[in-house]
Amino acid sequence: MIFDKNIQPTKEFIINDILLNESNTYSKEVAEKLTYIKRDKVDFPVIAVSQNSSSIISGTKNLTLFIENYLKEREIKAKVIEVGCIGICSLETFVSIQLPGKTRLLYKNVGEDNIIAILDGNFNNYIAEENVFGQFRNKMHEPYENTPYIDEIAYFSSQQRIILKNCGIIDPNSIYEYIAYGGYKSLVKVLKHCTHEDVCTIIDESKLRGRGGEGFYTGKKWRIALQTPADQKYLICNAGESDPGAFMERLLIESDPHKVVEGIAISAYAIGARKAYIYIEWEYDLAIQRITNAIQQAKEFGLLGHDILNSGYSLDIIVKKGAGAYVCGEETALIASIEGKRGRPHSKPPYPATKGLFGQPTVVNNVETIVNVPAIIDKGAQWFTSIGTAESKGTKVFSISGKIQYAGLVEVEMGTKLRDIIFRIAGGVPNNRKFKAVHIGGPSGGSLTEDHIDTLVDFDSIMLTGASLGSAGMVVLDEDNCIIDTVKYFMNFLQKESCGVCIPCREGTRRMYEILENISKRPKDDVGYTTLQRFKGVMQLESLAEVIKDTSMCGLGKKAANPVLTTLKWFRDEYEEHIFDRNCSAGVCQELRTFEISVDACTGCTLCAKKCPTNAIFGTPKYAHFIVQDKCIGCGVCYETCKFSAIISK
Repeated sequence: MIFDKNIQPTKEFIINDILLNESNTYSKEVAEKLTYIKRDKVDFPVIAVSQNSSSIISGTKNLTLFIENYLKEREIKAKVIEVGCIGICSLETFVSIQLPGKTRLLYKNVGEDNIIAILDGNFNNYIAEENVFGQFRNKMHEPYENTPYIDEIAYFSSQQRIILKNCGIIDPNSIYEYIAYGGYKSLVKVLKHCTHEDVCTIIDESKLRGRGGEGFYTGKKWRIALQTPADQKYLICNAGESDPGAFMERLLIESDPHKVVEGIAISAYAIGARKAYIYIEWEYDLAIQRITNAIQQAKEFGLLGHDILNSGYSLDIIVKKGAGAYVCGEETALIASIEGKRGRPHSKPPYPATKGLFGQPTVVNNVETIVNVPAIIDKGAQWFTSIGTAESKGTKVFSISGKIQYAGLVEVEMGTKLRDIIFRIAGGVPNNRKFKAVHIGGPSGGSLTEDHIDTLVDFDSIMLTGASLGSAGMVVLDEDNCIIDTVKYFMNFLQKESCGVCIPCREGTRRMYEILENISKRPKDDVGYTTLQRFKGVMQLESLAEVIKDTSMCGLGKKAANPVLTTLKWFRDEYEEHIFDRNCSAGVCQELRTFEISVDACTGCTLCAKKCPTNAIFGTPKYAHFIVQDKCIGCGVCYETCKFSAIISK
């Protein structure tokens, strides 16, 4: 918390003068305190360090302590706080510096090796141009010259940040800041003025669809649970995000945990639940720490627990640590895991909304669905339906990674083109490489080609291509990526993560992986049973994928074949290249690569022969060498070692 010592707010002030003030008009004294809580005014420098999973991976876990020691040694009166992820994970770590009277300046790629130079320069009115990213717009402060505003930068100017608006801005450890920015106002509004039915009606009219993949209308699911008689009902927030390439919910919890808590409280109230669970991966230490802290702070402010704000409604939120199984993303498997059973799916009906956790009506929503709720309650269903397409309302958050200029979190209006996300917001494919494909929807999603680059991002348009929004992970591939290798990675993941209950998923995914593995390596011989087995497997690949899709029990199993089906449809030529030509044009499939030595270019330096792991290179020193193809494994060590470009890859 950062406040002027003379106007330090109390908990009672926050609750009575801000939270319970439904008019949103404040006295001069209250407004003055709000400016300090929101850091619109500061009396001394404030340094905000981005501390989240992305920045920790970049190696700056101790950066906050490093800065504090810097300030102490130089006897500089300043405050250091932590914030979440602003969105561009590939430029972490971000550090913002706010001097009294000046706008908040944001620096990128900050580490212990350059933070001293950045701080020295900023405190002496010098901006390190190689690290400065932009400044936050604030009419109350004097701006820096020749420095762009954050909202003018292409990455942010093309987004519509509703869910992510606080991320990287507020201190995730401070309930004061969240309330000052309008937090928990929606919860107060619901508890004071709405019945359970009223809340369900608002969400129903907003046409909010679940962001977990299927896109079922949230209000309809809530109403089923509300109208089902029971002594106890449950709300589960599914934060068990374990898809490769998907990381938005983890970073959202780390960056704005109170929004998740408020969304859960409103959602639980809507269905009449008095107990809610947050199901999250056990290894997400920082996310667990911050959501646990947010729950405790909300209890201290009377926003959770018994008789919330004297409304007669009580709610407890329990953090349940999951074991990290991918299949627990399916709601019935998740429920079984919370009950202490093996996390595996069960056939439906009955659906969880009528018979779920401990046999009681249960609603399972993912994090992104839930954090939309406070904004809808605050601004109304009509406001939400004005955003997006006819059948897909609101915004969608994507985690974009792979061969892209700027990897991170992107929030766009439903109906935005894939082209705008990949090339305008994320900066396109770097190093002048050619865009090849984008894999969307996680392991059970699909890959789309350049011909689909103008596809609208909404539930129906993506589904027409054979893919799905799924977990909304978006992985961009360029010409150096092999589609077969990519699909093989996802199929290997899926066959390992299959719960094993139904045969189509358990055996089918394993068999598809074996077929893909077979066509991505050279056969031991070209005759007899080996060749017959190879082509028979390839011929069965598409029909096998269709069987898995049609006969698997749960939603995850039904989608497990999507990577194969979409790539067979849009990248059939690459399959044929691997099968018939036994060639990988991207040079990724190691066992399909062949190398030869140019007699004219080889100097006989013997370096390649010494590095070869299988001793496949022979020759006399100072004379041209040659490669024994039967011994070569295509590892490419010789190609990378040769200084004379004498190794030729085919």
